[in-house]
Amino acid sequence: MPIHPISMTAEVISAAGVRPADKVAWRHLVEKYREPSTARALWQVANTFIPYVALWAAMYWCLWVSWWLVWPLAMLAGLFLVRIFIIFHDCGHGSFFPSQRANSVLGFVAGILTFTPFYQWRYEHAIHHSTAGHLDKRGVGDIWTMTVQEYLESSRWRRFAYVLARNPIVLFFIAPVYMFVVHQRFPMLSASPRERHSVWWANLTLLLMAIALSWVYGLASYLLIQLIALAVAGAVGVWMFYVQHQFEDVYWERGENWDYAAAALRGSSFYKLPKVLQWFSGNIGFHHIHHLSARIPNYNLQRCHEADPLFQQVKPLTLWSSFRTLRLRLWDESTRKLVGYRQMRQVRKERKAQAKK
Repeated sequence: MPIHPISMTAEVISAAGVRPADKVAWRHLVEKYREPSTARALWQVANTFIPYVALWAAMYWCLWVSWWLVWPLAMLAGLFLVRIFIIFHDCGHGSFFPSQRANSVLGFVAGILTFTPFYQWRYEHAIHHSTAGHLDKRGVGDIWTMTVQEYLESSRWRRFAYVLARNPIVLFFIAPVYMFVVHQRFPMLSASPRERHSVWWANLTLLLMAIALSWVYGLASYLLIQLIALAVAGAVGVWMFYVQHQFEDVYWERGENWDYAAAALRGSSFYKLPKVLQWFSGNIGFHHIHHLSARIPNYNLQRCHEADPLFQQVKPLTLWSSFRTLRLRLWDESTRKLVGYRQMRQVRKERKAQAKK
């Protein structure tokens, strides 16, 4: 079975999972890259948060000149928000600083800037890592993915909702703004007290921040600048998350056949980006390494990837080739591939033909 973008030999990774001996070897291999560095972390804070604040200051002065100078700066601020979110993400894994208190404090601050409550997001994302690629445990921290069989057996309304949700305009532009601005203002029904409180504290802090910045920039100007930055960050962030787990030969399994290491190495892409985009995305394109060990901080992901010939066998998903994933919509359990609606219609036609015989 061809494996893309994780191109490993069948002896190393089979459909059933990863050999226990290989798991031990990989754990030993990644262990030294799991150690956070205070110096590296502080440098990332400096080269990310300071430029972001500087962009807001520059936009304030540009408001007195022309909005044509403001909106490109707001879009650039959105790219810095992507990098801030990766730092927030590492804090959620407890991997950015050696100190867990420092991770929590910076995670809360980065969460405010990205409109994301720290503890609730951390809980949801932990579920994503423990269930990624598991067909029986979809629904939390992932992108809605149906199997061909489920789609064919769904009502017309559910099919319409699915097609709408997977539409690129909805998925990458409308949904991210809704998620960051509206959805994350409410705690999950199953949230613990700490997670609920993180939502309320985040909402209160966001309200105070919005009042202060509206007083400085003017309400309309602040809202427009913030919306542009969030829209850019949301579109890029959701696209990155989509590409990392939505490609043709991605890994999905049911029940006891699901394997954590196989889900990491076959179910998470190596997204090889131009250096400037790799920088803004905080090395998260090395997503196969991240899912193999979520405790590796983003500033060590590339070093871990380059540390062993095993990871050099991984076939990258390039920026150009990643756009072809947009045609993929459903998981076909018979071919073990993500397929588009055209392939799904072919399956439906074949089943109707068999039913008539």
